[in-house]
Amino acid sequence: MKPPLKKDHGQQDLFRSRLDQIINMNHPLVKLSKLLDWERLAQALRPYYAEMGRPGIPLRLIMGLNLLKHTYALSDESVCARWEENPYFQYFCGEAFFHHGLPIERTSMSHFRERITADVLEKLLQESLSAAYQAGALSVRDLRKVAIDTTVQEKAIAHPTEHGLMLKAIMKLGEVAKACGVKVRQSYKRVTKEASIMVGRSLHARQKKRANKKLKFIRTRLKRLVRDVERKARDKFEEVPQNLKNTLEKAKHIAKQKRGDPDYLYAWHAPEVECISKGKARKPYEFGCKVSLATQLQASKGGKHFILGAQALHGRPYDGHTLEKALDQLEEVIGRVPDRSYVDKGYKGHKCERTRVYMSGQKRGVTPKIKKEIKRRSVIEPIIGHAKNDGHLGYHWLKGKKGDQLNALFSAVGFNLRQLLSYLDDQRYLLPA
Repeated sequence: MKPPLKKDHGQQDLFRSRLDQIINMNHPLVKLSKLLDWERLAQALRPYYAEMGRPGIPLRLIMGLNLLKHTYALSDESVCARWEENPYFQYFCGEAFFHHGLPIERTSMSHFRERITADVLEKLLQESLSAAYQAGALSVRDLRKVAIDTTVQEKAIAHPTEHGLMLKAIMKLGEVAKACGVKVRQSYKRVTKEASIMVGRSLHARQKKRANKKLKFIRTRLKRLVRDVERKARDKFEEVPQNLKNTLEKAKHIAKQKRGDPDYLYAWHAPEVECISKGKARKPYEFGCKVSLATQLQASKGGKHFILGAQALHGRPYDGHTLEKALDQLEEVIGRVPDRSYVDKGYKGHKCERTRVYMSGQKRGVTPKIKKEIKRRSVIEPIIGHAKNDGHLGYHWLKGKKGDQLNALFSAVGFNLRQLLSYLDDQRYLLPA
């Protein structure tokens, strides 16, 4: 059932004090809560709830928890624990009186993310920019020139190795077969685990032949187990259960795949993960998906930059092919296509004609003013770094391709709210003229 719109009517309680009487109303988090249009966000979320059934969780509470999580780079458990002890967090989430316990389960945050789509979070990103505009931290003039770049959003997976993936396939296939009542001839868990340990030791000692011999041993056992489970499942079931069928397909894929395959499976629980070359000695590869980010070229009032667009892009696209999608999102979020877009050399060969695109190192058709602006293109690099280190863009745990899209947008919103809180905090200490 659609959640009720929670409104504060200013009523008093004989035994409890109101939050606005015990906290500093000049605190940046209090000011930010008044800048956001909660009513508009609630109306955007209401279509995702049914008309009948149990009333849903107040939308301001669940939205506020997710915003606080990505603003302060907390986990679901941490933000819920801090909500119980922080009156400013409770005021931000729309509470009138202090609560000594969280009124919802922690898992409600996961259910909320499963319910919504990326379209809702684009409106949330738009609302964060609107709040910055109302506070005076962002102007319309700042949106005419933007810097666009891509980075990699890493997934929370173990470093993929051949022996580790095959061992995981053997373990998972044996567990699912046992749960479905399929009795296998031999599970191969003990012998393949020992062989996997030996592969790691041999590779560390640079004994490639010995390692390859053990890899062949593990692959052979995996194929044996797959054939055994397939044969006995056909005899036992008229129609093989879906979970067993999916597990068999994954196990067969891992057994047959070779390095360099375009559909290489890097993680059992996250088949959408892609390997993207970073090209640096400390980290040659990153495992996740590409993310396109955009920010204004010149710093706005107070020296702040905001993320104007963010979207996850699967399929390892070439940077030049992502430019049109980035401009589509910018038009949706800020209401216009920028006059000038500044990109790096990775976008060479793009065919975008909707905006004037200038590239790093470009010599032709460049005036002295544009030459200075091209040098400012790198302003997006520290923004990417802060979004990764201070937020969840660098390493995230959300499931599937949808989780990648939601995390990219949530990270952008969290970055904007951190910038806005910093701006409001600076304004608090400015003396009146």
